[in-house]
Amino acid sequence: MSTQDLVPSPVGPVDVEQAEAALVERYPRLVRIAYLVLPPALGRNRRVLTAHALVQRSLPRRRVPAPAVPGPRRDEDAVDPGYAYVRGEVLRQALVAGLPLRRLALPRRAQFPPLLPHVWGLRLFPRVGGADELALDQRLSRLSGPGRAAYVLRGLERQGDPEVLRVLAAAGVEDPAAALAEADAVDAPGAAEGRDAPEGPAPDAFRVGGQGAPRRPGAPAGATAAGARAASDGGARGDRSDRVGEQAGPGRAGGRSGDDGSGRGRGRGDERAGADGGSVPPGGGVASGRPPGPTGGGPTTGNPPGPAGADAAVGRPAGSSRAGSAPGLPRRLSGAALLESDEFDPCALQARPTDLMRRRQHARAAFVAVVALVVCGTLLGLPGDGWGRNGAAAPSYARNPAAEAALDPGAVKRVDPAVWPGSTRQDFSVWPARGGLTGDSALLRRALAVWARPGGSVRSSATPGTPVGPPMGPPQLLFAGRVDAMRVVLFHDGLRAVRYAEPVEGTAGAALDFARTDAADAVGSAALVVSRAAGNVRYLTAPWVRETAVRDLLAPARAPRPLARDADGVTDPVPGPARGGTCTRWNALRVRDGSGTRLLADLGELAPARLLWGPPAAPVDATGTEAREAWARTACQLAEVRGHGVRSVNAWRFARQPLPGGAGHGTWVCTRAETWRGTGSRVLAQFLVPSPGVPAALAARSEGSPACGVRDPRVLAGVLWQAPDGGWFVLAAGSPDFRSLEVSGGVKGRSAGPLLAVRATAGARADLNGTLDDGTRRTALR
Repeated sequence: MSTQDLVPSPVGPVDVEQAEAALVERYPRLVRIAYLVLPPALGRNRRVLTAHALVQRSLPRRRVPAPAVPGPRRDEDAVDPGYAYVRGEVLRQALVAGLPLRRLALPRRAQFPPLLPHVWGLRLFPRVGGADELALDQRLSRLSGPGRAAYVLRGLERQGDPEVLRVLAAAGVEDPAAALAEADAVDAPGAAEGRDAPEGPAPDAFRVGGQGAPRRPGAPAGATAAGARAASDGGARGDRSDRVGEQAGPGRAGGRSGDDGSGRGRGRGDERAGADGGSVPPGGGVASGRPPGPTGGGPTTGNPPGPAGADAAVGRPAGSSRAGSAPGLPRRLSGAALLESDEFDPCALQARPTDLMRRRQHARAAFVAVVALVVCGTLLGLPGDGWGRNGAAAPSYARNPAAEAALDPGAVKRVDPAVWPGSTRQDFSVWPARGGLTGDSALLRRALAVWARPGGSVRSSATPGTPVGPPMGPPQLLFAGRVDAMRVVLFHDGLRAVRYAEPVEGTAGAALDFARTDAADAVGSAALVVSRAAGNVRYLTAPWVRETAVRDLLAPARAPRPLARDADGVTDPVPGPARGGTCTRWNALRVRDGSGTRLLADLGELAPARLLWGPPAAPVDATGTEAREAWARTACQLAEVRGHGVRSVNAWRFARQPLPGGAGHGTWVCTRAETWRGTGSRVLAQFLVPSPGVPAALAARSEGSPACGVRDPRVLAGVLWQAPDGGWFVLAAGSPDFRSLEVSGGVKGRSAGPLLAVRATAGARADLNGTLDDGTRRTALR
C-alpha cells in the first residue's frame, strides 16, 4: 500500500446544513456503524445510548474548508461530502469511546456516559438474533476498536481496502493496515471457534461478499492481500477496489435495509444512496456509472425476495450454494450479511426494567444525600456564616435574633463629626467614625463575625477582667482604615474597646484585642492604640485633642518632640518602651486639649494609662518639674504593671528621710496603678537615694492592697541600705499618720515618728511594724 492511498478523499467543503441533511437521511445507518464499532464490554444498553449520542454530536460547528488543490478523483470516494464527514466523525468518536481511562491522561468527552439521550428506569437493547449473530458479536468483541471499524467499513459500507485505509487514517487510527489485517481474520476458518486462521484462501462462506482470495506473499497468516482477491464463483481474480460497484449497498433489492433501522427491506421503489456514495435505483441496480464487476459479483436487478435475494445481497449469484453447507441443511449467512440484521440495529429496540430493588435503594440514598446538601447549603448561605464571607470567623452553632442584629454591618452606629463639640460629655460615645474604610461592609462584616466567634487562627488578647463575648447590640464604629500593612477596625460598645486587624492580603494572621474602657472621661478616652509594628506604636487620638508630642520619661530635662497626625487623627509611629534588658527609654504620649496637658504611657494595651503625681486625694498630671524628675527615676518600674488593665498610675512622695553619716536625704515614693475594673490594683514602694542618676530601688510591692490609695493613703516600707563608709542600716519610713516604728527579728530597734534608721549587718532580715495616731498597728507593705 503506498503513502498516497492513506490520504483522505477530497470531499470538498461541508456546511452544517449539508451534514445535518446527511445525518437525518442516514441516521439509522450511522447509529448502526457506531453501535458496531463501540466495544461490547460497555453493555448493550449503554452501547445503544452512546451510539445515538455520538451520531447526534457529529455535526460540524462551522463550514469545513476543502483542500486548496483537490487530488485526483477515485472510484471509492464518497459522492456525498456531508455523509462522508459525519461518518468520519462517528468513527472517530466511537474509537475514542473504546479507549480505557488513564490515571494521568486527560479524559475525552466520548469516554464518559452520554448525557443525552438518556432513559430513566428502562434498559434498551436491540432485538435478539440467532446463533450466527451471537457468534459474530463474540468474534467482534475480540477485535480492537480499529479492527471493528475496518470490518464494519468493508462489510456494512462495502468499501474497498484503499478507501477503508483512508477513512481509518482520517479517523485517527495509527496503524490502519494492522486494523485491516485484524478484520480479515474475523471470517477466516476457525475464527468462530477462536482458533488462528490457517494460511491459504478462505472459503467464501466466511468472506465478505462470498468471494475468496489467496494470501498475498509476505502477508500474515489469516490475512488477505488488499486489492489482490479472486472471485471464487467465477474463477476470475480482481482487486477489491474494482469490486465496490459489484456489491449492493443499503438499498439493494432483496437485502436488508439499514436506512430505516428496522432490519427489513423497503417495499417502495424510492431511490437510495449506495454504500459508495452513488445512488441505487429501485430494484437494487447500480447507478454510480461504473460497469458491473466480474460475472456473478454484481447485484441482480429485480431479484425476488427469498433465498435468492439473500444470495444477491452478499454478492453471490442466486441459487449458488455456500461453502461448508451441504444440500438440504440450513444455510449460514456470512459475517457481512449479519451486520445488517436486527441484532445490530440500535434503532429498533426492546425495553425492560432495571433492577427494581437496587433502584429503590439508590433512590432512598439519593434522597437522603439531597436533603443533607440542602440543609448544609442553607446553613452556609445564612448571613454571617462560612469562612468565605466572614474571613477567620469560626462556624456558629447557635442563633439569636439580638446577636444576629449585632453582627449586621449596616446596623453599626456611626457618630457624626459635629456631635462632640455640643455634647455635655466627652468620651468614646461621641467619637466620630473615621478612616478610609468605614464604608467597607465586607470588612466590617468580617470584623464583627470574628469578634463574635474568633477562630483558632485568630490571635486574641484581652486585659484582665474584660469579657470577650460578642456585643449585646450593634457597636459603635470608631475607626476603619488601613494602617501600615493592616486593615484595622476599632469598635466601642460602652464597656469595651475592640480592635480587629487583618493583613491587607487575605485574612490569615487576623488579630483581635479587647480592652475595658467603661466610665472613661475626656482624658481616659483621649487616645487608643491603633497599630503596633516593628516596636513602634501608632495612636488614634480623640477629636478634641489639639496637639500631640512624645516625651521620654527618662530624660526630664529634654523638650518633648512634636508628633504629627493625619486627617483621621492617627499619629506617626512612636518607638515603644523597651520590653526587656536595659531600660534606656520610656516614651510617653503628651496630649493637649482644651483643659490642659496630659501624659499617657503605653502599657501594652489598647488604652494608654494616664500618669499622675501627688497625694491620692488630689493627684495632678505628671507634667511639672518635680513630677518629671521623680518619674525619670521610677518609670522603669512601670514594667511591673504592664498588661494588667491599668487605667492610671499615680506616684507621690510620702516621706523624706535624712541618711546616717550625713549622706544626704533619701526620698520614699509610693506608686499605685489603678485598673479599669477597680480591683487588682498594684502598689509599689520605692526608695530614691540622693544621687539623681540612680534609679529607684524597689522596697516593697503588693497587689490588691488599698494602701497608698484614696481609701487608705497610709503606707509603710523599709530597705537595707549601705552607707558611703561601708556600714549597713535598716531604713524605714511611713506616711505622716504613723507616730512610731519598730523593727524586730534579725535587727531590733524603735523610733518615735514615721522615720527609722537602725544599724544592721549585711544580709540582715527584720520585721517592720508601725503604730498610727489612733493606736492601730500596721505592718509594712507586702
